[in-house]
Amino acid sequence: MAHIQYYWEDLQPGQVRDLGTITPTKEEILAFASQFDPQAFHLDEEAAKASVFGSLCASGWHTCAMAMRLMVTNFLHEAASLGSPGLENVKWMKPVLPGDTLHLQHLITETRPMRSKPDVGLVRTNWEMFNQHGDKVLHMEGWGMFRRRHPASD
Repeated sequence: MAHIQYYWEDLQPGQVRDLGTITPTKEEILAFASQFDPQAFHLDEEAAKASVFGSLCASGWHTCAMAMRLMVTNFLHEAASLGSPGLENVKWMKPVLPGDTLHLQHLITETRPMRSKPDVGLVRTNWEMFNQHGDKVLHMEGWGMFRRRHPASD
């Protein structure tokens, strides 16, 4: 386990983090879709050509999972993360194609102490993922829970 560098107090509104890149292969797209989202346009190139997407593309859930992988690898492993109560406003803006190089950005929009747990702080963030052309492919908003370095005393 990595050394914890970031506690709730270190996470401030306006902070932006670049969380790296990931490039899904055709085989990864097919494997994810066959297990979790077996719609034809994620599994069959001919069906995908006839779809609104025009070619084989990753499941939106696969895109979210890739964003989560980048988030964990390049930030949460070094943070006092306690999980999340959930995401809101998930939008898949453009299809993700095999070989696209995806880049994730994370913007902190709000922080507040958790009322029911004085040792936990909440952090609201926007996650935005872009392909190699600069097109936004994913937008998500949500809250994360982080351990506080200095828990509030009641």
